[in-house]
Amino acid sequence: MSETYQDLLAELAQRDPRLVVLTAENRAAIRELPARLGPRFIDVGICEQTLVGMAAGLALRGRVPVVHALASFLVLRAYEFIRTDVGVGGLPVKLVGYVPGLLSTANGPTHQAIEDVALLRTIPGMQIFCPADRAQLLAGLPAVLASPRPCYLRYCDLAPTVEHPAGLALGGAEVLAEGSEITLLSYGLLVGQAAQAQRLLAQAGLRVGLLSLPWLEPLDEAALLAVAARSALLVVIEDHFARGGLYTMLAELLLREGRSAQVLSIALDQRWFRPATLDAVLEHERLSGAHLAERVQRAWQARGALAPSAAGAASRR
Repeated sequence: MSETYQDLLAELAQRDPRLVVLTAENRAAIRELPARLGPRFIDVGICEQTLVGMAAGLALRGRVPVVHALASFLVLRAYEFIRTDVGVGGLPVKLVGYVPGLLSTANGPTHQAIEDVALLRTIPGMQIFCPADRAQLLAGLPAVLASPRPCYLRYCDLAPTVEHPAGLALGGAEVLAEGSEITLLSYGLLVGQAAQAQRLLAQAGLRVGLLSLPWLEPLDEAALLAVAARSALLVVIEDHFARGGLYTMLAELLLREGRSAQVLSIALDQRWFRPATLDAVLEHERLSGAHLAERVQRAWQARGALAPSAAGAASRR
């Protein structure tokens, strides 16, 4: 397999003449592709609405457009176009959101995409892929491009810090650690921090599991129900608003299935994060592995106050 996102994208484009790559002047991850793809690479400038509308038109003509833009502007500025031009028609447009969540780092609220999952999951048929690192990104990209449905890819190209099981299936979760007392649930860049927290909690004598959920739509509901059945506490960790993200998805699932669970939500609680470098943001927002371990341990010690409900009880300590 190719070692970089742009290399794999170029390789897949060579195999499939329908693939077209578009951008709204966001070339950071695809700088070499114009020379390699020629007229199959299109830069519309800073015009995200035009970008999505053009991609929809190309999809109607049998192309598979792969669209790149900053996640906040791709989702927010062009939301109506995504909903109406792509979603209503169920077109196979692939939306790649660059620097989503905490990866926006030094940028302020205007550039922070921390409600992107909540917005796009409301569009019928929209798939959502949130890789934890470069390895998961490359493993899932072929399935994203092969799917006949529209898909939002929350771009994350961090160096891997966990070992992923082989064979990432569309809609599948990854069990990174088994545990019968606590299970951590995460996606995107915080999977690495959650893995660090899992190791620290295990060293403290707790039986802690870790479930990585790169696919939020379709969601691996069977995997979630399985860990809910065997865990005394579920912890949802996400660089997104708690409302509308994985925590909400879990609550909806438990309520629909008539199940109860004790759930701790660790997320951005309806506020934007303070701009800084990534390490500083993780420290300030208490989302580093060490901080996560401390927050989970405190919740475990006080779990009697976490009354279970069909929707899952949340505590943000």
